Amino acid sequence: MRTFHHLGIACKSIEREEAVYASLGYVREGERFVDPLQGVRGSFMTGDGPRIELLENLPDSTTLAPWLAKGVRVYHMAYLADDFDAEVEVALRAGWKMMRAPLPAIAFGGARVCFLMMPNMQLIELVERKHG
Repeated sequence: MRTFHHLGIACKSIEREEAVYASLGYVREGERFVDPLQGVRGSFMTGDGPRIELLENLPDSTTLAPWLAKGVRVYHMAYLADDFDAEVEVALRAGWKMMRAPLPAIAFGGARVCFLMMPNMQLIELVERKHG
């Protein structure tokens, strides 16, 4: 089973973006994080809309460069997966393309994440739901 978790938003400055979203009533959820494996620094925010994840490149990282260069801000939807491996297999059988193989994510306490592109070109992040 999958459960919606957040919208991923590419930005150049988390500090500036947090201030903008604060004007909509969003507040930071937890501490900012740095994920060297993915080359990003991030922050989750919650408010009256869906949870958002603001992400900026780490120095010398180009992870978000393609999205920012095209002016794309909201670039992925993330779902928690109860059976992560099974959900990845289902997605691949449905014709989704693996964009980034599973790796542990700092933002999720070391739970695995992977990025998959749906046939309609929507990027999906699957997040392993940690139990216990």
